[in-house]
Amino acid sequence: MLGLDEDVAMVRDMARDFATHELIPRATQHDRQGDIDPEVFLKIGELGLWGLTIPEQYGGAGLGNTALTAVLIELNRGCAATGVTLSVHNSLVSAPITRFGTEDQKRAWLPRLASGEVIGSYCLTEADAGSDAAALQTSATKDGDHFVLNGTKLWVTNGAWAGLFIVYARTNTGVSKAKGISAFLVPRDAPGLSVGKHEKKTGIRGSCSVEIVLENVRVPAGNLLGERDRGFNVAMDTLDGGRIGIAAQAVGIGRACIEASVKYAKEREQFGRPIGEFQAIQWKLADMATQVDASELLTYRAAALRDAQQPCNREAAMAKLMASRSANFAADECLQIHGGAGYTDHFHVERLFRDARITEIYEGATDIQRLVIARSLLA
Repeated sequence: MLGLDEDVAMVRDMARDFATHELIPRATQHDRQGDIDPEVFLKIGELGLWGLTIPEQYGGAGLGNTALTAVLIELNRGCAATGVTLSVHNSLVSAPITRFGTEDQKRAWLPRLASGEVIGSYCLTEADAGSDAAALQTSATKDGDHFVLNGTKLWVTNGAWAGLFIVYARTNTGVSKAKGISAFLVPRDAPGLSVGKHEKKTGIRGSCSVEIVLENVRVPAGNLLGERDRGFNVAMDTLDGGRIGIAAQAVGIGRACIEASVKYAKEREQFGRPIGEFQAIQWKLADMATQVDASELLTYRAAALRDAQQPCNREAAMAKLMASRSANFAADECLQIHGGAGYTDHFHVERLFRDARITEIYEGATDIQRLVIARSLLA
């Protein structure tokens, strides 16, 4: 286990206890009902986890990305839908407001985000702007002291229950596509903002993924996050933190797969003895543990660099690449160890198998991570 300072170890242990006693018993329910128990959100608030990375002067814990990584590993070990909800709130919403927001923006939103009064959501992806995020077409037109936003965003995590959206929109069509984008803080009650289709997903079903429709949504110019036409820089910087969060999610899912596999290997008997005594099973467990441990170390390295205000683009991509692939490997081996029983809902390993798959897709697909790493090496 990586050595963590006392504060981080304490919050990690608290998250581990919460995951064991509150999330694991609810995870199957969350998966089947396609929603997260509201009581879970209240308990997250009571533990101070909504504001984990928010500075103390704005009501948060001010513990940074290393602590968030520790917490997310534990929460995702229990319920990946809950884990990604907290990850988006902290790394994709609270973090960019902290890093790029004005003092007025910080005072208006960070205390409410820290308490859980408001849950945050991130609106970047569109129908023709996925891996090519700079191709987005949502527009923001200046009208006096306001901007008017029009467009549709897809795959918006937390969108159904969010009180604040960070929306990326095109403010300048006369420059290269990455240079004409701006970021805006858009409250849920803004006239013209509506929630569209709810996606039915293979995994992390308790986490809502929705369409957000913006029809002549007027926001004050003071809601511009960062500089006008430089929002793509905000988005890319934010995604470094988001990728660390998803790497932590993948590590947590991998940990859950290892725990389930070890338990089953000790209990299940074939040929007169526990299957854990067979070398074939032992090698599976060894490979799972080694890959997940390596992923955890890469993830903590990236988190530590981000906390130190050091560049971590390549390191975040490495962590996300390794952890997401390791989680899927562990989930596949876990199901194989459980055999036919693992392919049913008698065990929660089939949910882990489904939940793991998304980690290679969102916050930048596996191939995008490879591009980021390779371009950094070749630069």
